[in-house]
Amino acid sequence: MHARGTIGDLHRPDPPLPRVLEEVKRHLDGQTLVLRGGDRRDSRGGGKGEGGDVVNGEGWREVAVPFGEGELRVKVPPQTEVLRMAEEVPLADPERAIREALEHPIGSPPLQEVVKAKGETGKLKVAIAVSDITRPVPYRGPTGILPPLLEALERAGIRRERITLVVATGMHRPSTPEEKVRMFGEEVVQGFRIEDHDCRDRSRLRYVGETSKGTEVWVNSTFYEADLRILTGLVEAHFMAGFSGGRKSVCPGLVDERSVQRFHGPEFLEDPRADNLILEGNPCHEEALEVAQKVGVDFILNVTVDRAFGITGVYAGDMVGAHLEACRRVKEAVSIPIAEPYDLVITHGGYVGINHYQTAKAACGALQALKDGGYLVIVADNRDVDPIGSPEYRTLLHLLKLQGPEGYVEILRSPRWRFTRDQWEPEMWGKALRKVGAQGLIYCSPNIPEEDYVCIPGISGWDLIRERRPQDPKGLAEAMLQEAILMSYNRLLEREGSPRVALLEDGPYGIPVLSG
Repeated sequence: MHARGTIGDLHRPDPPLPRVLEEVKRHLDGQTLVLRGGDRRDSRGGGKGEGGDVVNGEGWREVAVPFGEGELRVKVPPQTEVLRMAEEVPLADPERAIREALEHPIGSPPLQEVVKAKGETGKLKVAIAVSDITRPVPYRGPTGILPPLLEALERAGIRRERITLVVATGMHRPSTPEEKVRMFGEEVVQGFRIEDHDCRDRSRLRYVGETSKGTEVWVNSTFYEADLRILTGLVEAHFMAGFSGGRKSVCPGLVDERSVQRFHGPEFLEDPRADNLILEGNPCHEEALEVAQKVGVDFILNVTVDRAFGITGVYAGDMVGAHLEACRRVKEAVSIPIAEPYDLVITHGGYVGINHYQTAKAACGALQALKDGGYLVIVADNRDVDPIGSPEYRTLLHLLKLQGPEGYVEILRSPRWRFTRDQWEPEMWGKALRKVGAQGLIYCSPNIPEEDYVCIPGISGWDLIRERRPQDPKGLAEAMLQEAILMSYNRLLEREGSPRVALLEDGPYGIPVLSG
């Protein structure tokens, strides 16, 4: 343990992955899974039921499923219920709404007054936390949130060269130059300093104290050393912290790996309150909030959006008050009441599902709608340069596939286990596996090469399209998804008689909630 207030062992080189992970990498061959409890089953699935009449989709109705920037057309059983969020009307004049929010914030003086209270404005350093490409935050253009914010700061006397946008990457990879232009626009990229947070660059982290749970907080130095600290982002449902936005731009967005060991550890993630739409008693929310308050935030600018990513609300001002208002709005907008769970749920990765790692949000968001032992079919446009995720994530996901969710968590809880980057996301996938089992999870993404599915739990969409393989990604995704629906429905017919089926039209953004 290093001494408080010093860099200490932050300067040590990163340790190698624990030995158990090296064993996993050496011994897995992808042919047969050996599950805990002696349950041995082949990792591949078939496209038909194993007895009785086989349904081939005749008489089914066609539906659209979002995929990338387009949609897939597949057939579903006629009784399929399409679950969707309530329609929201985007703001008619978002630019005006953003300016008004900056002038009349929630629980805070106007931004101009906040700036003036800091002292001689021409000498102030300003740090603005911004999201990375995994979040569809409307930053750029005439209806984006960045231009009015930057203009307001310059009108208040802040010099452009003293403003830094810090991309709150958390544990994600750095954003590329092309992604920065796509997110923020060419004018902002050329006119302002932009830097990516690096949770592993220990020279750019500062120690700021300890939380009530004993977490030592190390935060991005550019943000912490600024005279004025501003958070920006999108508020939506979040499968660990209840809601995104607000305090999450700091934790995990701007802290180091050490500071999220509890936030992303099994002690918190196995708590049933660490779930979508829950703040009260949610340990992830409480930890992130305490970390952000310890770092210190002067102002936030958050928005909510509709399914087409049009701005539906602007929430500026106090980090706690403005964020809570946004959360209330989101809960009303995204909750989808259901009377009882379904045997088969079909969902998609949405914008956020750029890789398998991020698509865990879609899997966890669907769980309330699923019966135990049901089927979960996911299609995702995993378009990232790493369509599965980081090397650590791949290895840990493989470990989950070998050991099952209980065995995986048992390993994470071991006192000999060293906290490892990305260990939390396989743990979240484990929640889906507990619900449906390895044979009830079907994952369809043509972006992931067939041979790479060796490390992914569940049934691969590639295994369902042996006899017909379109060449284009959209055609492949459609074929995978259609065969996955047919296979799961036929298997359910053997045991259920008349399976209940649901399509989550909004993917990870709409959250089914059991009523009553």
